[in-house]
Amino acid sequence: MADGERTLEQLMAAKEIVVCCGSGGVGKTTTAAAAAAMSAVSLGAKTLVLTVDPARRLADALGVGDLGNVERQVAPEAFKEAGVQPHGELWAAMLDTKKSWDELVVRHSPDPATAERILSNALYQNVAGRFVQSHEYIAMERLYEAHSSGRYDLIVVDTPPTRNAADFLQAPDRMADFFASRLLRWLTMPARSRLLTLASRPFYQVADRILGSQFLEDVAEFFLLFQSMYDGFSERAEAVKRLLHDRRTTFVVVSTLEPAPLREGEAFLRELVAQKFHPGALVLNKVLPDYLRDPDLAALAERLAGDAPALAAAVGPDVGPPEAVARVLGEVADSYRNFSVVAKREAEQRAELGATPDVVVSVPYFDDDIGDLAGLLRLGRSLWA
Repeated sequence: MADGERTLEQLMAAKEIVVCCGSGGVGKTTTAAAAAAMSAVSLGAKTLVLTVDPARRLADALGVGDLGNVERQVAPEAFKEAGVQPHGELWAAMLDTKKSWDELVVRHSPDPATAERILSNALYQNVAGRFVQSHEYIAMERLYEAHSSGRYDLIVVDTPPTRNAADFLQAPDRMADFFASRLLRWLTMPARSRLLTLASRPFYQVADRILGSQFLEDVAEFFLLFQSMYDGFSERAEAVKRLLHDRRTTFVVVSTLEPAPLREGEAFLRELVAQKFHPGALVLNKVLPDYLRDPDLAALAERLAGDAPALAAAVGPDVGPPEAVARVLGEVADSYRNFSVVAKREAEQRAELGATPDVVVSVPYFDDDIGDLAGLLRLGRSLWA
């Protein structure tokens, strides 16, 4: 890092909400957990990491057993076992989409009876948690709820993998639009009036023959009851949108330098800028180490390749047949030079990407999987560097 460049630690120290986003398989969940753990250790923050990853390995790494909607604290003893003394606290929760929807219904229904009718509606029970962009909206909803509670100094959100940045960023708008949509008015028409219009009557006559009266009644009742929550949902969606644009919120895009995730990461950064969100940082995982671009080591590799026969002869026959030793030395030199070419290309790609976010962090390959808090903190120290 050059003098004067901002670090991820400085960025997170100045924020209350960090939204980690990116495509699947790039280490986004692990990166979010590692950054949250480091915030608890070095910033002294009471930090919540909210993840949507159902994988058990994260819960195992944090030592909190089964994660769910209820926030759970990572035991201070786990940090001691990892060899650190945190000044803050680390809490974790995993998004349960169905339970979160149930809580939203209870919160926004005009009365308990309406909430109970929605929750017991057959259509709701089958589709809750499967709405289009439901994960994206619920993740932002849970973020808003946790931030409004005032229980945490910092909240790190691990968002669902997304193939379309706009879908995620526009989730609050999409939810508000849904409640005001013509589709909703059309679906609730039979329940609002027994006098169907000439335009809609043929549709419902055909649908009734195909789907059955009970199904249509469930559909109409469900959407009609849902409309009773319009004001609450719309106000909440607007509040979530304002929170995402707030100066206390920043976005961290996680990617690798492989072509597909890199393209998606670049698209996400452009989308953040276009929609006036704060593109705080870009984290590039699995980057080759800097020593592969060391000119002295490159010169040594060239010498090793050129002088392999002489070096093999110099070490003597105790190591192995001179021809075989020379071949191994040549292969080692070629391997170093090949990796060096890739490392230089990665450095150029990183320089081009660094034009948008405040912070760009390169995280090297790790030889082993991260399976405990010590591993998360090891990754976290790379993020902080």
